[in-house]
Amino acid sequence: MSTRVSANNLANAVRDLSVEWQQAKNYWRDIKSKEFEQKYLEQLPNHVSQAKTAMDEIDAFLRKVRNDCE
Repeated sequence: MSTRVSANNLANAVRDLSVEWQQAKNYWRDIKSKEFEQKYLEQLPNHVSQAKTAMDEIDAFLRKVRNDCE
């Protein structure tokens, strides 16, 4: 699996998680749900963005290595 495919899979998973979380918030409305959202979910887009940047850099590096080996 390429790093691009992995990055897209990660972005899709986060989008799916966001949709599911919005539905879960209809039923889970206590202090723990707020803590969970603040501790994990609010940070997730930034972490995913950083991971995607790193994956893009790895993809570019791997392409260069493949080209150099040909």
